[in-house]
Amino acid sequence: MITKTALAYEPLPLPARAALTDGQMRHAADLFLATMQTRHTVRDFAPRPVPRDVIEACIRTAGTAPSGANHQPWHFVAVANPEVKRQIRAAAEEEEARFYEGAAPDEWLKALEPIGTGPSKPHLEVAPWLVVVFAQRYGQFDDGTRYKNYYVPESTGIAMGFLIAALHQAGLSCLPHTPNPMKFLTETLGRPDSEKPLMILACGHPAPDATIPRAATLKKPISEILTLMD
Repeated sequence: MITKTALAYEPLPLPARAALTDGQMRHAADLFLATMQTRHTVRDFAPRPVPRDVIEACIRTAGTAPSGANHQPWHFVAVANPEVKRQIRAAAEEEEARFYEGAAPDEWLKALEPIGTGPSKPHLEVAPWLVVVFAQRYGQFDDGTRYKNYYVPESTGIAMGFLIAALHQAGLSCLPHTPNPMKFLTETLGRPDSEKPLMILACGHPAPDATIPRAATLKKPISEILTLMD
């Protein structure tokens, strides 16, 4: 944590240690892979409520992510209020309409065609929770003076990955949404100028008739994403 006075380095014994054999490691890795292979991004959500404590637990998981100098430069706003979700949808669709009606280059729009996206974002109201992720450009002490955060995009990106994995582990689906620009989220949610909105995660149970685009099932083989130098 951050204080105005320097914190002394104090080494502690590793609090948790998994002493697994090579075979157990491979089994654990394969189990997690199998779990994450069942994760799919959906745009069709059921109106079934999701308990607040489930969302809180998932965000607590995100908060355990590593970060530059342990500054933890992130903030999460979890929104279930229907009126606030309506405001977010209206503002997001306004930005998305501009994107699809001329702001986006043809190459980008062509790349999106197999995914089936468009300016209409009903999931921003139907999903029981919207988790808006903010990156903190800098922090502030109680007296208002600033301190620098380090590796902010990298740190917040790792935390978002933790959050998506935690939501899936809890049996929920989510949809990352990044309207551009996103300044309206800062204003709607009353966040300070020190924070930059990075993503909206619509979270909930998938609708019974939820679908996914076929293109989303096509993942690069390990030969294209891994170079081994052992």
